[in-house]
Amino acid sequence: MAKRDYFCFVVLFLSSVSAVIDDPQNKQVYVVYMGSLPSLLEYTPLSHHMSILQEVTGDSSVEGRLVRSYKRSFNGFAARLTESERIRVAEMEGVVSVFPNINYKLQTTASWDFLGLKEGKNTKRNLAIESDTIIGFIDSGIWPESESFSDKGFGPPPKKWKGVCSGGKNFTCNNKLIGARDYTSEGTRDLQGHGTHTASTAAGNAVADASFFGIGNGTARGGVPASRIAAYKVCSEKDCTAASLLSAFDDAIADGVDLISISLASEFPQKYYKDAIAIGAFHANVKGILTVNSAGNSGSFPSTTASVAPWILSVAASNTNRGFFTKVVLGNGKTLVGRSVNSFDLKGKKYPLVYGDNFNESLVQGKILVSKFPTSSKVAVGSILIDDYQHYALLSSKPFSLLPPDDFDSLVSYINSTRSPQGTFLKTEAFFNQTAPTVASFSSRGPNFIAVDLLKPDISAPGVEILAAYSPLGSPSEEESDKRRVKYSVMSGTSMSCPHVAGVAAYIRTFHPKWSPSVIQSAIMTTAWPMKPNRPGFASTEFAYGAGHVDQIAAINPGLVYELDKADHIAFLCGLNYTSKTLHLIAGEAVTCSGNTLPRNLNYPSMSAKIDGYNSSFTVTFKRTVTNLGTPNSTYKSKIVLNHGAKLVKVSPSVLSFKRVNEKQSFTVTFSGNLNLNLPTSANLIWSDGTHNVRSVIVVYTT
Repeated sequence: MAKRDYFCFVVLFLSSVSAVIDDPQNKQVYVVYMGSLPSLLEYTPLSHHMSILQEVTGDSSVEGRLVRSYKRSFNGFAARLTESERIRVAEMEGVVSVFPNINYKLQTTASWDFLGLKEGKNTKRNLAIESDTIIGFIDSGIWPESESFSDKGFGPPPKKWKGVCSGGKNFTCNNKLIGARDYTSEGTRDLQGHGTHTASTAAGNAVADASFFGIGNGTARGGVPASRIAAYKVCSEKDCTAASLLSAFDDAIADGVDLISISLASEFPQKYYKDAIAIGAFHANVKGILTVNSAGNSGSFPSTTASVAPWILSVAASNTNRGFFTKVVLGNGKTLVGRSVNSFDLKGKKYPLVYGDNFNESLVQGKILVSKFPTSSKVAVGSILIDDYQHYALLSSKPFSLLPPDDFDSLVSYINSTRSPQGTFLKTEAFFNQTAPTVASFSSRGPNFIAVDLLKPDISAPGVEILAAYSPLGSPSEEESDKRRVKYSVMSGTSMSCPHVAGVAAYIRTFHPKWSPSVIQSAIMTTAWPMKPNRPGFASTEFAYGAGHVDQIAAINPGLVYELDKADHIAFLCGLNYTSKTLHLIAGEAVTCSGNTLPRNLNYPSMSAKIDGYNSSFTVTFKRTVTNLGTPNSTYKSKIVLNHGAKLVKVSPSVLSFKRVNEKQSFTVTFSGNLNLNLPTSANLIWSDGTHNVRSVIVVYTT
């Protein structure tokens, strides 16, 4: 487009936008966040919300404008507003933020064995408290009839439960699935499969002989199968709105859940006061409820994770030692091994192979399509594509396999050198010998776009090729042409890793029911398995996997923990230049920002700092405090493991001596090294008393 044409286009576009903005009929849904609920006895949130709308609209009747009212756990509402009305609301006293009602996106028989949480007497469990633990799932609903949610052997719901079963027509709760709420007008029943899958991954019963058409056969179970489930449906088949998410948080907190698992993410990182998940999770955290959130599926580019708040446990996805592989057998007898979840048995029948980038449907009918680019055909028997970067198995409505580059080149050579090339697919097999854990290619990465001195994601967990319960109304491949219906299916995504960590957090909580969210989060992060970059590059380092891979057995007994409370999070927000007035509304109490709070000194289990410039040396200082949850009269010595670019890490004091449990000790870490534009400089600090190894990741990076 020529410059003149472009200029004219912009002028016309802006003119049309201006006209739309000024049109009083053009109303959009906005979320109005007002912070904590006032403690005044006479305060009625709904009345206040209605009066605000009446004031800005000039109408006495505003029922059609109000979409949601948040009045149980925090303060705010969602309403239909014009642009001028939005501006007026944003300027009103008592309003923290007004933001668009954006959409969020939905983001196992062997995974718990891989994590070391096996069935049988060898796994330590506290069943009485596990049965008293309630996990709230904010997702696409649930399939209540699944065996994974049977209440056989369950007693009545815990007395602390204040929720309801409002699942809609023909929806029944039980003593396992104790609560259901719908914010979509579809009913809480899961029409897609996603919510059923995540809930059963974290807390599903043990179900023998579960499989996807025989693939991955075994016992499907959650991490805490004796726990209770409450389902909050915010995602319809069309959308997952911010207004619905906040309603679910508002209810879940007040209903009495102990943990929240939310496998959703916005498309881009949002400022905390405009991010529905960050807002809801903050108020949950204040009430002692840990929120576990998927990091997102926008990998493997830097700064793609949208789960960036310190009061959220953000989860990346990695693989397990089990992989699903689909063999392709050529006409010359050669076998090539690719990745997919192929349930179709062609019984050895071979079909012609057609290779190219663009296809006419008539040319591929009844044949196997071979291409270097993602493509599909309604009339082809199946397809073979190259696997340049995914390295995990996908589901398709037809026979399908992703071949590694060498095998794909071998296939192309066979096709080009043979007059009538043919091939066939074998049914998928499971193998338990692949390298693990490595971070999935799709998993979103840091650095943190909102708070640059806070390392995100926090932890990695199984999120690749996970078999769990599914809705029989959903297509397992999510393709309209796929008419198969299943009770259990294989899915990959940080949506699958999130409930693994929610299950781990619930498991820890069964042994330590009084631990705060930050203590549970610290225990998970400081006991994680160390991971290494699975390939060179900025986005495959700690910005991919955070503290490492979750180890729930070690997390039960972490030794030392990094504690955080509401005041710490408010001080952190002060360091991000939030005003005292705004923080007063969020916190529900007077806040004074000292002006010298550095976000990097938040008492977080990991340490991170962004430095301006590159190809130069640096020195950064971090301040931390640990709490002894191990044994009295214990001594911890510091050990440093230097990674790429690190020169020196000094810990002062280098030895911490504790006389009693719950005693706190503070220390300072001074980190020196050289900056690298393409790779962060990192190290590990390990506090050890001979029994516990409390590991913190330290990362310094530049633009």
